[in-house]
Amino acid sequence: MEAGPPLALHPMPENHSIDEGKSLKLYKKAPAPWKLKGQGIIMVYRFSKKWIEEHAGLPLHLQGKYKGGLGYVMLVNYEESPVGPYKELLLIPGKFKGSGKQSITKIYVDSESSTQNGRANWGIPKETAKIHWNEEGNTTLIRVQSKELELFSCEVKSFGFRFPASTGILPIDLHQRWDGVDYFTKPRGSGKAKLAKVNVKQVHHDFFPDISLQRPLFVVKIEPFQIFFPKPTFHE
Repeated sequence: MEAGPPLALHPMPENHSIDEGKSLKLYKKAPAPWKLKGQGIIMVYRFSKKWIEEHAGLPLHLQGKYKGGLGYVMLVNYEESPVGPYKELLLIPGKFKGSGKQSITKIYVDSESSTQNGRANWGIPKETAKIHWNEEGNTTLIRVQSKELELFSCEVKSFGFRFPASTGILPIDLHQRWDGVDYFTKPRGSGKAKLAKVNVKQVHHDFFPDISLQRPLFVVKIEPFQIFFPKPTFHE
Protein backbone atom coordinates (compact mmCIF):
# COMPACT_ATOMS: atom_id res chain seq x y z
CA MET A 1 0.00 0.00 0.00
CA GLU A 2 1.26 3.47 -0.82
CA ALA A 3 0.02 6.48 1.09
CA GLY A 4 -0.97 9.74 -0.51
CA PRO A 5 1.30 12.78 -0.65
CA PRO A 6 3.31 13.05 2.58
CA LEU A 7 3.02 15.92 5.00
CA ALA A 8 5.89 18.33 5.38
CA LEU A 9 8.50 16.57 7.48
CA HIS A 10 10.03 18.04 10.61
CA PRO A 11 13.85 17.96 10.57
CA MET A 12 15.34 16.85 13.87
CA PRO A 13 15.30 17.84 16.67
CA GLU A 14 12.07 19.77 16.13
CA ASN A 15 10.19 16.50 15.85
CA HIS A 16 7.27 17.15 18.14
CA SER A 17 5.41 19.81 16.18
CA ILE A 18 1.65 19.41 15.97
CA ASP A 19 -0.35 19.60 12.77
CA GLU A 20 -3.23 21.88 13.62
CA GLY A 21 -4.72 21.72 10.12
CA LYS A 22 -8.45 21.34 9.62
CA SER A 23 -7.74 18.20 7.57
CA LEU A 24 -7.42 16.20 10.82
CA LYS A 25 -11.17 15.53 10.79
CA LEU A 26 -10.85 13.66 7.48
CA TYR A 27 -9.05 10.70 9.02
CA LYS A 28 -10.67 7.68 10.63
CA LYS A 29 -10.67 7.86 14.40
CA ALA A 30 -9.51 4.56 15.91
CA PRO A 31 -9.10 4.86 19.70
CA ALA A 32 -6.96 2.52 21.80
CA PRO A 33 -6.61 -0.36 22.34
CA TRP A 34 -5.20 -1.67 19.06
CA LYS A 35 -4.38 -5.20 17.93
CA LEU A 36 -1.99 -5.40 14.98
CA LYS A 37 -0.49 -8.23 12.92
CA GLY A 38 2.33 -8.33 10.39
CA GLN A 39 6.08 -8.72 10.14
CA GLY A 40 8.92 -6.72 11.60
CA ILE A 41 12.66 -6.21 11.70
CA ILE A 42 14.30 -5.19 14.98
CA MET A 43 17.89 -3.93 15.09
CA VAL A 44 19.10 -4.05 18.69
CA TYR A 45 21.80 -1.59 19.80
CA ARG A 46 23.52 -0.32 22.89
CA PHE A 47 24.07 3.31 21.93
CA SER A 48 26.60 5.46 23.74
CA LYS A 49 25.32 8.48 25.66
CA LYS A 50 27.60 10.73 23.60
CA TRP A 51 26.21 9.46 20.29
CA ILE A 52 22.60 9.77 21.41
CA GLU A 53 23.06 13.30 22.75
CA GLU A 54 24.93 14.47 19.63
CA HIS A 55 23.21 12.60 16.81
CA ALA A 56 19.81 11.26 17.84
CA GLY A 57 17.93 14.57 17.54
CA LEU A 58 16.22 14.27 20.90
CA PRO A 59 13.25 16.52 21.68
CA LEU A 60 13.96 19.22 24.24
CA HIS A 61 12.30 17.44 27.17
CA LEU A 62 14.65 14.43 26.75
CA GLN A 63 17.92 16.24 26.09
CA GLY A 64 20.53 15.50 28.75
CA LYS A 65 18.41 12.69 30.22
CA TYR A 66 19.61 9.63 28.30
CA LYS A 67 20.09 6.72 30.69
CA GLY A 68 21.09 3.86 28.37
CA GLY A 69 19.92 0.28 28.02
CA LEU A 70 18.95 -1.47 24.81
CA GLY A 71 18.00 0.72 21.86
CA TYR A 72 15.93 -0.37 18.87
CA VAL A 73 15.56 0.61 15.25
CA MET A 74 12.40 -1.06 14.02
CA LEU A 75 10.96 -1.55 10.55
CA VAL A 76 7.43 -2.92 10.55
CA ASN A 77 4.98 -4.00 7.88
CA TYR A 78 1.57 -4.11 9.52
CA GLU A 79 -0.78 -6.22 7.43
CA GLU A 80 -3.72 -5.77 9.83
CA SER A 81 -4.53 -2.79 12.06
CA PRO A 82 -7.61 -0.75 13.04
CA VAL A 83 -6.67 1.78 10.31
CA GLY A 84 -5.73 -0.78 7.67
CA PRO A 85 -2.29 -1.94 6.45
CA TYR A 86 0.68 0.37 6.88
CA LYS A 87 4.45 0.35 7.30
CA GLU A 88 6.76 2.18 9.69
CA LEU A 89 10.34 3.04 10.61
CA LEU A 90 11.10 4.08 14.19
CA LEU A 91 13.87 4.71 16.71
CA ILE A 92 13.79 3.90 20.43
CA PRO A 93 17.21 5.08 21.74
CA GLY A 94 16.83 3.36 25.14
CA LYS A 95 15.71 4.51 28.58
CA PHE A 96 15.63 8.05 29.93
CA LYS A 97 16.01 9.50 33.41
CA GLY A 98 12.91 10.62 35.24
CA SER A 99 10.42 7.93 34.29
CA GLY A 100 13.15 5.36 33.61
CA LYS A 101 11.19 4.30 30.54
CA GLN A 102 11.82 4.21 26.80
CA SER A 103 10.62 6.74 24.25
CA ILE A 104 10.01 6.65 20.51
CA THR A 105 11.90 9.75 19.40
CA LYS A 106 11.56 9.43 15.62
CA ILE A 107 8.99 7.55 13.59
CA TYR A 108 7.67 7.52 10.03
CA VAL A 109 4.57 5.68 8.81
CA ASP A 110 2.98 5.55 5.37
CA SER A 111 -0.59 6.11 6.59
CA GLU A 112 -1.93 9.49 7.64
CA SER A 113 -4.65 7.73 9.65
CA SER A 114 -1.92 5.94 11.60
CA THR A 115 -0.08 9.24 12.10
CA GLN A 116 -3.04 11.12 13.55
CA ASN A 117 -4.28 8.23 15.70
CA GLY A 118 -0.79 7.43 16.98
CA ARG A 119 -0.39 11.01 18.19
CA ALA A 120 -3.85 11.17 19.74
CA ASN A 121 -3.88 7.70 21.34
CA TRP A 122 -0.35 7.33 22.73
CA GLY A 123 1.51 10.60 22.12
CA ILE A 124 3.72 8.94 19.50
CA PRO A 125 5.34 11.63 17.27
CA LYS A 126 4.46 9.98 13.95
CA GLU A 127 5.12 11.63 10.60
CA THR A 128 3.89 10.48 7.21
CA ALA A 129 6.21 9.40 4.39
CA LYS A 130 6.21 6.83 1.61
CA ILE A 131 7.64 3.46 2.61
CA HIS A 132 8.50 0.80 0.02
CA TRP A 133 8.84 -2.78 1.30
CA ASN A 134 9.96 -5.46 -1.17
CA GLU A 135 10.56 -9.15 -0.42
CA GLU A 136 12.86 -11.29 -2.58
CA GLY A 137 13.31 -14.70 -0.97
CA ASN A 138 15.06 -14.19 2.37
CA THR A 139 16.00 -10.60 1.45
CA THR A 140 13.92 -7.54 2.33
CA LEU A 141 14.54 -4.17 0.66
CA ILE A 142 13.08 -1.12 2.41
CA ARG A 143 13.08 2.54 1.35
CA VAL A 144 11.57 5.54 3.13
CA GLN A 145 10.92 8.60 0.96
CA SER A 146 9.36 12.04 1.01
CA LYS A 147 8.61 13.04 -2.56
CA GLU A 148 11.98 12.52 -4.31
CA LEU A 149 14.04 12.67 -1.12
CA GLU A 150 15.27 9.31 0.19
CA LEU A 151 15.33 9.43 3.99
CA PHE A 152 16.40 5.86 4.72
CA SER A 153 17.09 2.61 2.89
CA CYS A 154 18.40 -0.78 3.91
CA GLU A 155 18.67 -4.41 2.87
CA VAL A 156 17.92 -7.15 5.40
CA LYS A 157 18.76 -10.84 4.94
CA SER A 158 17.31 -13.39 7.36
CA PHE A 159 18.85 -16.79 8.00
CA GLY A 160 18.75 -19.86 10.23
CA PHE A 161 15.93 -21.48 12.16
CA ARG A 162 12.86 -19.87 13.67
CA PHE A 163 12.58 -19.26 17.40
CA PRO A 164 9.99 -17.58 19.64
CA ALA A 165 10.38 -13.85 20.30
CA SER A 166 8.33 -11.53 22.47
CA THR A 167 8.33 -8.25 24.36
CA GLY A 168 9.26 -10.38 27.36
CA ILE A 169 12.69 -10.78 25.72
CA LEU A 170 12.87 -7.38 24.01
CA PRO A 171 10.72 -5.21 26.31
CA ILE A 172 8.97 -2.01 25.23
CA ASP A 173 7.74 0.29 28.01
CA LEU A 174 7.01 3.75 26.65
CA HIS A 175 6.77 7.27 28.04
CA GLN A 176 5.76 9.76 25.35
CA ARG A 177 5.11 13.50 25.74
CA TRP A 178 2.80 15.19 23.26
CA ASP A 179 1.12 18.59 23.52
CA GLY A 180 2.03 18.88 27.21
CA VAL A 181 0.60 15.48 28.16
CA ASP A 182 2.63 12.47 29.32
CA TYR A 183 1.47 9.10 27.97
CA PHE A 184 2.58 5.78 29.48
CA THR A 185 2.06 2.63 27.41
CA LYS A 186 3.39 -0.91 27.61
CA PRO A 187 2.74 -2.83 24.36
CA ARG A 188 2.76 -6.63 24.37
CA GLY A 189 3.83 -8.64 21.33
CA SER A 190 5.05 -12.05 20.20
CA GLY A 191 5.96 -13.97 17.07
CA LYS A 192 8.42 -16.25 15.32
CA ALA A 193 11.87 -14.81 14.59
CA LYS A 194 14.98 -15.51 12.56
CA LEU A 195 18.36 -13.87 12.94
CA ALA A 196 19.21 -11.39 10.20
CA LYS A 197 21.96 -9.19 8.79
CA VAL A 198 21.34 -5.59 7.81
CA ASN A 199 23.07 -3.34 5.31
CA VAL A 200 22.06 0.30 5.89
CA LYS A 201 22.51 1.91 2.48
CA GLN A 202 21.22 5.44 2.95
CA VAL A 203 20.32 7.71 5.86
CA HIS A 204 19.45 11.39 5.47
CA HIS A 205 20.77 12.60 8.83
CA ASP A 206 18.55 15.70 8.82
CA PHE A 207 15.49 13.46 9.10
CA PHE A 208 16.69 10.29 10.84
CA PRO A 209 19.75 9.54 12.99
CA ASP A 210 22.59 8.18 10.86
CA ILE A 211 22.94 4.65 12.22
CA SER A 212 25.08 3.49 9.28
CA LEU A 213 28.27 3.47 11.37
CA GLN A 214 26.58 2.00 14.46
CA ARG A 215 26.93 -1.77 14.77
CA PRO A 216 23.86 -3.58 16.13
CA LEU A 217 24.26 -6.23 18.81
CA PHE A 218 21.97 -8.40 16.71
CA VAL A 219 19.10 -8.17 14.24
CA VAL A 220 15.95 -10.28 14.08
CA LYS A 221 13.19 -10.57 11.52
CA ILE A 222 9.90 -11.55 13.16
CA GLU A 223 7.27 -13.10 10.88
CA PRO A 224 4.49 -13.49 11.67
CA PHE A 225 3.97 -11.40 14.77
CA GLN A 226 1.13 -9.74 16.64
CA ILE A 227 1.24 -6.81 19.03
CA PHE A 228 -1.28 -5.23 21.38
CA PHE A 229 -1.22 -1.50 22.21
CA PRO A 230 -3.41 -0.94 25.30
CA LYS A 231 -4.99 2.29 26.43
CA PRO A 232 -2.30 4.52 27.97
CA THR A 233 -2.25 6.08 31.37
CA PHE A 234 -1.80 9.86 31.50
CA HIS A 235 -0.06 12.58 33.47
CA GLU A 236 -0.34 16.30 32.71
